[in-house]
Amino acid sequence: MSIARVRTRALDGLDAPEVMVEVHLANGLPSFTLVGLPDTEVREARDRVRAAIVTSQFEFPQRRITVNLAPADLPKEGGRFDLPIALGILAASDQIKSALIGGLEFCGELSLDGSLRAIRGALSVALAAARAGHELIVPRANADEAALARGVQVRPATSLLEVCGHLNSLSALPVHTAGPRAAAHVQVADLADVRGQFQARRGLEVAAAGGHSLLMHGPPGTGKSMLAQRLPGLLPPLSEHEALESAAVYSLSGSFDAARWGMRTFRAPHHSASAAALVGGGAIPQPGEVSLAHHGILFLDELPEFDRRVLESLREPLETGLVTVSRARRRAEFPARFQLVAAMNPCPCGYLGHPTRACTCTPAQVTRYRARLSGPLLDRIDLMVEVPVVSYDDLASAPQGETSAQVRERVVRCREVQMARQGVPNAALPPGQVDTLCTPDAAGAGLLAQAMNRLHLSARAYHRVLRVARTLADLAGLAQPGATQVAEAIQYRRV
Repeated sequence: MSIARVRTRALDGLDAPEVMVEVHLANGLPSFTLVGLPDTEVREARDRVRAAIVTSQFEFPQRRITVNLAPADLPKEGGRFDLPIALGILAASDQIKSALIGGLEFCGELSLDGSLRAIRGALSVALAAARAGHELIVPRANADEAALARGVQVRPATSLLEVCGHLNSLSALPVHTAGPRAAAHVQVADLADVRGQFQARRGLEVAAAGGHSLLMHGPPGTGKSMLAQRLPGLLPPLSEHEALESAAVYSLSGSFDAARWGMRTFRAPHHSASAAALVGGGAIPQPGEVSLAHHGILFLDELPEFDRRVLESLREPLETGLVTVSRARRRAEFPARFQLVAAMNPCPCGYLGHPTRACTCTPAQVTRYRARLSGPLLDRIDLMVEVPVVSYDDLASAPQGETSAQVRERVVRCREVQMARQGVPNAALPPGQVDTLCTPDAAGAGLLAQAMNRLHLSARAYHRVLRVARTLADLAGLAQPGATQVAEAIQYRRV
């Protein structure tokens, strides 16, 4: 036959819309025309496909070849279309059977020798194929990743020749079976390594228990970064749904690692990062650090050193858990339900309020330094904890604090209570549920009313105080936040 159709998928954010590769062979001068809004990488498929077909011992048709990637209004990018284009040409020229093509989807980049290279977004493609009820053929390098999607038969291949052998019923490609989906166990730093800093350790536990954002401030060398690096060891394991969402984002960025399945991510971008690097962007929208930290931790060390416009771009994802990247011709949405942990010094030199070292900053320098953090951004941070200087006695003594395992036990119990009660951590409670689930007792309500008037807290800060108080009550095993929990939650609002 002179026309063939092969299913594949493009990428649009975390979605993978279906693309039909239509190949038509006609008489006339030999040519190869590719239409359907392809980008440069897709247009270059003409040369890769021609070389792969010839080196795989097939005949490249010396005819007028037209390849259409439908729908025409969906931008196509990447090398994922190489394999379906090659199969369409071979099917249209009757070199392979087309009987099995209808129920299959194909994705893969071709090398010049016909071997298949890995693609980005294989997990998103597999999830979409599962919803459509189609089998999926992918490069072997993507097999473990694609097999994480339930309800889809994934058949990995190493070359174009193997795929053609399967379609010609010569040698069937086996269905890839994913290994057990147990969370990876990686040794993490222990909280027992931290000497002293009991107030900061308490703040870290509260942040882990309720999924709250945390800002630690204090002189240099007091352990702020050390504390932040121990937060992953306190957090409960990811649910399968959360692990799948996190893996899909990493798959889209091309950095998926099956060995880290089920682990909460810890992203720590340098303070020179741009807004596009942090929230995502590019001509073809790609996920940024906030999306790569989805269901994990985003740690921003030296917070005031970040560009102010970069920090302001965090305001929307902190509220919505979603990032929308809009460009002239593309618009993509990426999940960004991350836990923000930040650290900062009290002033440019770092020694404002230090018990033994004098601060060399002028009041104007301190004001400018702190003005890099806007009020609206600070208003979105639940916990603000001071990390003071550690005394020699604390440093020289044996570890006195609890281990990560001991704290994690309490955190897991607290999270289980929250998930059973409302299905989300306390930090993600919508305002309507805050009013019903976080209402303090009479003494706590009176204390909160005084704090609202004296500290001039915003409506957002009011709800965040209630969420933190609810977490403190859950840690204490109380049915309702009391004055003690409200007082501690209010204390965390001062920086």
